[in-house]
Formats: sequence, structure tokens, C-alpha cells
Amino acid sequence: MCKQASSPFLTVKEAAHFLRLKPRTLDDMRCQGTGPKFRKHGGRIVYHLDDLIEWSERSRRRSTSDLDTDADSDPDPDPSK
Repeated sequence: MCKQASSPFLTVKEAAHFLRLKPRTLDDMRCQGTGPKFRKHGGRIVYHLDDLIEWSERSRRRSTSDLDTDADSDPDPDPSK
């Protein structure tokens, strides 16, 4: 019998633990649209590890006074497009 590689998909509880959040916080963020991307496999909510890391990277700040900008609205460096 071969050993299965661990899945890149995490449950809400596992994802919250990875991000050091409470599962309820992750639930609230998902409902508000402010949390990491998620998927539904059947009726189960799962998070891909890469999406958690990407969301965390977008939340990086140098100070508490940094503007909280929407990461999906990156300015286009070429306005002629």
C-alpha cells in the first residue's frame, strides 16, 4: 500500500489554525467577502493552502498607518491599455 500525499485542501478548522484565527472569524470573513478564497467540495467548505498564503501576503503591512487597499484593484501601470 502506498502512502498518500497530504491534501492541499484544508477544512475551516485547519485553515483557521494555519492562519492563527478562530474558525468563527474565518466564517465571518467568508460571509463578508473579506477572507481568503474558498471552494465548496460537495457541501463542505475547503481552503487551498496556496489561497491562504496568497491572502496572507496581500495583507502585509509595514505599519498600522498603511492604507488598507483592495488587493484585487492593483493600479494598471500602463494607462493606454
